[in-house]
Amino acid sequence: MRKIPAALAALALAGLGAIVPATTAQAAETCSDNYTGALSGYMYAYEHAYCVNHIGNSASWDSDWGNSSGPFQGSDTNRASSILNKGNSSEIQFFNGTGQDWAGGHICLSRNEAYASNLNNDEFHNNIDDNGSANDAISSHRWVTPGDNNCDRWAS
Repeated sequence: MRKIPAALAALALAGLGAIVPATTAQAAETCSDNYTGALSGYMYAYEHAYCVNHIGNSASWDSDWGNSSGPFQGSDTNRASSILNKGNSSEIQFFNGTGQDWAGGHICLSRNEAYASNLNNDEFHNNIDDNGSANDAISSHRWVTPGDNNCDRWAS
């Protein structure tokens, strides 16, 4: 009789062990899955790490994610925690500032990188000093030509 409860407990623990890795693997797959389903020529921004909770996407530039024009608007600014690039060979430069002077701290994401799943791991850079975490701090973006020296800090 004692063997049955012990066997049930062992089965429950084995089942729990199988669930935890699957959940972790599933979270890691989200950016890859989103990249596969993304439209060619677009960049995407997500509110949470691992490309969860789509904020918006764009095939063009947007110099102010917080204003009322462009592909990103209003509360979109300073919300991105992960980004995705399915552009047509271009790199995307993301800024912590706004305006068409494209100044301030930035990070870049190349088409080859595909996505940065967690911006907590990335810091803005502008050749003068480090400006802090890129997580929840992107306010604008533009497309740049690969190799034109606009990008000196890359998202990972």
